[in-house]
Amino acid sequence: MRKPAAPSPRSGGPSPRDDGEQAETFAFLADPGAYGVAGPVKRIDTQNAVVFLAGEQALKVRRAIRLPFLDFSTLEKRRAACEAEIEANRDNAPQVYLGVAPIVRRADGALAIGGEGETVEWATRMRRFDEKATLDRVARRGGLTAELTRKLARAIRRSHERAPLRDGERATQALATYLAQNEAAFAARPDLFAPARAAALAREAREALAAARPLLIARGAAGYVRRCHGDLHLRNIAVIDGEPTLFDAIEFDPDVAAGDLFYDLAFALMDLWERGLRPAANLLMATYLSLCAEDEFAGLAALPLFLSLRAAIRAKVEAANIVHLSGEAQAREREAARRYFIFAEAFLRPAPPRLIAIGGLSGAGKSRLAAALAPEIGRAPGALLLRSDVERKRLFAAEDNARLPETAYSEAATRETYARLIRKAGLALRAGHGVVIDAVHGRGCEREAAARLAADLGVPFVGLWLEAPLSLRLRRVGQRVGDASDADARVAAAQRASPLVERGWLALDAAGDHPALIDAARALL
Repeated sequence: MRKPAAPSPRSGGPSPRDDGEQAETFAFLADPGAYGVAGPVKRIDTQNAVVFLAGEQALKVRRAIRLPFLDFSTLEKRRAACEAEIEANRDNAPQVYLGVAPIVRRADGALAIGGEGETVEWATRMRRFDEKATLDRVARRGGLTAELTRKLARAIRRSHERAPLRDGERATQALATYLAQNEAAFAARPDLFAPARAAALAREAREALAAARPLLIARGAAGYVRRCHGDLHLRNIAVIDGEPTLFDAIEFDPDVAAGDLFYDLAFALMDLWERGLRPAANLLMATYLSLCAEDEFAGLAALPLFLSLRAAIRAKVEAANIVHLSGEAQAREREAARRYFIFAEAFLRPAPPRLIAIGGLSGAGKSRLAAALAPEIGRAPGALLLRSDVERKRLFAAEDNARLPETAYSEAATRETYARLIRKAGLALRAGHGVVIDAVHGRGCEREAAARLAADLGVPFVGLWLEAPLSLRLRRVGQRVGDASDADARVAAAQRASPLVERGWLALDAAGDHPALIDAARALL
């Protein structure tokens, strides 16, 4: 189990090996005999805690420290922190967080984990999992598949749905506090952050928060500000039994963990985007939003601020960590701080929204083209990808891979599916976010509706109609695995489309391979 330092809005702390009064306890917990195991014990140091991994067990002990944003200076406070950690993580990772364990001094003077004796320390007891299963490592070896990304979106959404409500005004004011702290931290390190650029970032972030404030207050009133995970980067998500599991949620300050649901999601989106995993970031956003009520889409207007703030906080944390390092490690940390700062700037740059609609009969290659184009359109993490296949499944409260009955493809159901696409596209565009609609668009009225929406909102529009021979479409449909589409060879063979005459739509030859199709579409866009 890997327990990295929590990248909270505040940072600082002692040297990771400054054990002080806890040296005896840490030496005991580093001994395999304390756990009754034969193998070595692995020690992991963070700024605020020390984690010991022994066999199938993991024990986390807080450092006896007091910082501006946390206080572990007394035994009772460390016990309370352990209990708070169990409470914060129990719902997301019950198989990992087992309880609180005392470290006691027995009558003979020896230390023990649990049992009779004087309590000298408290630890969070956890079940160890494979350290290579955290999503940062999974992604590094190319294992972050589309299906795993969709599972992650569902795990985050479930976490948000059960999270307790919090006050929107208080959470919004906290964002202002974080911006001020970032500004001070950047100003203190002119060697890392050019003063003029730091001042510009601070000004732009304050302006973005001022513009978003009414929206954020309204989202709080609507129930979209909650006590979330708070630290949702890839190192705090592990794949356990095939499912993404959120762990190491912020427990030391409920106010730090409280915030807009999109602010919590933004940490994972930012982490993926910064790592160059842009298709995954785009898919995570699209899948998460497919699980949201339509009134949540307005929150997209605040996403650039949230992404920028997450990146700026990371820049600040990396800068604070530099003093604890030397040599190549220090050089890497300096580069990381600068890189996150650059992303914080980039997330706030305006990118006007546009609407792209992709149509074509089943097997023409719409979904692969849409997934390739969406991350490249508009602001991070790319255009919102809306799929008719997914919307139809949501309409009937079905899982993406569940096959719907014939009645789900009635005229009325199809009209409502396209109406949902247009409504959601309009909401995202009004929030300043680009949109890609992936649907057959076989009828002129369906194609015209997309073009009319863009015209009504005054945003650029391009419709791409993919043409491919039946034999190729049948082959592609037959190769589908784990896709939301229910179209099979029978459906593909029977499909027809009205002539393409609508404004803004362009025909595109999709008979070649997918890379050629993507290149041709990029050229048209």
